[in-house]
Amino acid sequence: MLVTGLGEIAIEFLPAVAPNHVRNFLRLAEIGVYDGMAFHRVSPGFVIQSGYLPSRRQPLTERQTRWIRSLEPEFNDTRHLKGVVSMARGDDPASASTSFFIVTGEAAALDGVYTAFGRVVSGLEVVEAIERVERRGEEPVERVEITKVRVERR
Repeated sequence: MLVTGLGEIAIEFLPAVAPNHVRNFLRLAEIGVYDGMAFHRVSPGFVIQSGYLPSRRQPLTERQTRWIRSLEPEFNDTRHLKGVVSMARGDDPASASTSFFIVTGEAAALDGVYTAFGRVVSGLEVVEAIERVERRGEEPVERVEITKVRVERR
């Protein structure tokens, strides 16, 4: 559960198609890496993005830093439709680490190119609220923060 300044977003993970990405995200969430990070990129009709380390309010602890690593891609057949959660990365397909995005429209160009590892199961209205914030380019004018990530096991 992503607890944000605009409400909560519940994510269901897809370990059958991206086990290492799911494991990495949950591990980082459990040790607080995402707490205090901002949604630093908002591109309406495309994605909202968080997990960018410089957007974090507090520096990482030594323990948190030890768990950050680059991931090998786990491309899969999950389509990048509204509500899908996927890992951001640089040009190198094996450069995903902490940054992730939630798709806010259909983004077929990302299919098989970025690793989808989850989907929003409640709180899509919060995703839409984040998508509507005032921006300068793709950067929100006012900070939209993930105050806490709660991992709830079923």
